Amino acid sequence: MDVLKAENINFGYGSQKILKNVNFEMNNEQVIGLFGYSGSGKSTLCKILTGFIKDFDGNVTVNGQKHEKGFNPIQLIYQHPEKVMNPRWKMRDVMEESWMPGDDILDEFGIKKEWFKRYPSELSGGELQRFSILRALNPKTKFIIADEISTMLDAVTQVQIWDSLLTVARKNNVGVLVVSHDKNLLNRICDKIVYLADITD
Repeated sequence: MDVLKAENINFGYGSQKILKNVNFEMNNEQVIGLFGYSGSGKSTLCKILTGFIKDFDGNVTVNGQKHEKGFNPIQLIYQHPEKVMNPRWKMRDVMEESWMPGDDILDEFGIKKEWFKRYPSELSGGELQRFSILRALNPKTKFIIADEISTMLDAVTQVQIWDSLLTVARKNNVGVLVVSHDKNLLNRICDKIVYLADITD
């Protein structure tokens, strides 16, 4: 079993503390919801867990080891997939930057082969988010941090995307931290919900 642990995480800008003594732990068999009010530091914590913010105090480890180089086993999925894709690349290049899933997983996510020939601007937000999720589900991934990934999508697409993500994650023993302000969503898909206020001083 793989364990993601964040210990004594502190981060702020100048005298403004955003996160203070945050402690959090989960394993790769769990789907955990993280809930907090707007501006409470949820997205900041996501970026710390996945290494996008490095100048913090504390430790983030997987199985007791810090990530130093190579593929990061903790992958972040953003709310706006178009912001993390090269607009000059076709979708095949976007996907192959991480890996190329087999037909069974492409079918699970409803990704059509002809989409690989298109640029990001030629796909809808829901279609781009499917690619973004699949990029993060690289076989080396142990944990997914999903930061408000379905907020901008219609209800039907939300259901489809979460069903596909959780199906593949559970099949491949990938833990999922679902970050959202939607309590109904968290209650529906998570094993348990953690309140950011409860894991910080």
